[in-house]
Amino acid sequence: MLQGSPTLFRIQPAMPVQFYTTFRIAIPLRTHWRKATCEEIDCEQYLKGWTTQVDEATELGQQQAYYIRHDRGRKHTEEKTPEGLTSFWFPPGQRCFQAANHQTWNGRPERYIQQSGDWRGNPDGHRIEHSGPAPWRDAFGENQEVLSDAHKRG
Repeated sequence: MLQGSPTLFRIQPAMPVQFYTTFRIAIPLRTHWRKATCEEIDCEQYLKGWTTQVDEATELGQQQAYYIRHDRGRKHTEEKTPEGLTSFWFPPGQRCFQAANHQTWNGRPERYIQQSGDWRGNPDGHRIEHSGPAPWRDAFGENQEVLSDAHKRG
């Protein structure tokens, strides 16, 4: 799981927002995804096992070690490292510590959307949800032809 949000880099548009049209394919988390098991998503830790190291010299490390030692849902072995850390090895085939965050696409069809504007907004509220990929692709192609013709004219 990513910590924090990645910084998004956007090139500053050359024209005002009303001169743009956005074509996007949406698969919203709220409607198109569901919780999944480690096995369903081929979680690497589930498939290969993993090691968690904690520093029991700290309060956090003590809490983590206590949790692991008392977790009846996962099997593990433990040993001390030369650096004095406690290393817990979890063999393959069991749910990882991020299992509650796993999601998978539920199979609902994508949403093919065309709208006025760009990432800065939709100035006139114009929005079309196409019935599928073919009409969306055709509208996109027509838009590209209009842009190409305008570019050729200067």
